[in-house]
Amino acid sequence: MEHKTHVSERKKKVVKELENLMKRKTVMIASIKNLPASQFQEIRKKLRGKAEIRVIKRNLVDFGLEHTKNASLKELMQYVEGDCTMLFSDEDAFELSAFLSDNKSPSKAKAGQISTDEIKIEAGATELLPGPAITELSQAGLKVKVEGGKIAISEGKLFIKVGETITEQKAGILAKLNIVPFKIGLEPVAAYCDGKVYGNVKINKQEKLAELMSAFARALGFGVSIAYVSSETLTPILGRAVAHENAISKLIKLDEQSS
Repeated sequence: MEHKTHVSERKKKVVKELENLMKRKTVMIASIKNLPASQFQEIRKKLRGKAEIRVIKRNLVDFGLEHTKNASLKELMQYVEGDCTMLFSDEDAFELSAFLSDNKSPSKAKAGQISTDEIKIEAGATELLPGPAITELSQAGLKVKVEGGKIAISEGKLFIKVGETITEQKAGILAKLNIVPFKIGLEPVAAYCDGKVYGNVKINKQEKLAELMSAFARALGFGVSIAYVSSETLTPILGRAVAHENAISKLIKLDEQSS
């Protein structure tokens, strides 16, 4: 006797909706791990007109991807994990990722959280009054002093390293100093766009801008050193030539005076 799997009408409706949404230009898998419900709803509002967002059980996502007629879309299955959501948009995947990056919210450090960034405490004044806080800050490895009736950090310090598990003590110190080091939001995991699946679509604008600026500075310096003329290198090349000319002129004068 052949066994038939019963699929409820509600599930069939969800899968049918998924099939239609998957016809959009971009289908993105994003993580919602540790994202508060209120923040998720805020992001959903900001995405109106830009992308549709669905939180669907993994088995239904897998079912929808497995039965899609688009072979490339099936590659997304490997990225579907727990605590994820799906976004469907007619925008480019990387533009959508940049939008999600721009719309993250500040988040305090929590005990047990693994830091994704370096957290530094800079030297300077605080709003803390002298008392037990001095002991707490000192025990955490910070050098402090009293200035103007308030506690001041006398020496900056790398307080938490990337990948470090934040202790309750350090989370408390950051809270006392009103340092909010993280940003939370939807974290892009992978996306299908224009027929291809991309496994790394997460964009950090500030980081990429810093990388571009560093690369430009190195390229500019190299271009000037080999006298490669362009609109960017012409002014520094001419300035360098003038400096060389002045230096040679001084050497000639000194040689004439000595002879």
